[in-house]
Amino acid sequence: MNKSELIDAIAQHAQLTKADTARALDGLLKTIEMTLKSGDSVTLVGFGSFEVKARAERTGRNPQNGSPITIPAANIPGFKPGKNLKDAVNS
Repeated sequence: MNKSELIDAIAQHAQLTKADTARALDGLLKTIEMTLKSGDSVTLVGFGSFEVKARAERTGRNPQNGSPITIPAANIPGFKPGKNLKDAVNS
């Protein structure tokens, strides 16, 4: 499902216009992005949690010639599904 299909589905379920739904979805995504950028997490009880995880610097290999390279440390966004979402997917 892509973004436009998601907007269509949400609009149908919530009985909203597609334009209102698109603005709400964009607002949700931007809010999650800004919250993670500030170092906080977003928890939607039953659905899951969005959080930032720190990935340490590590050594890798250049696939073209096999020489070692240093992969820099980075903050990686992550999602941990909640119990209700896990149960819905596995039923």
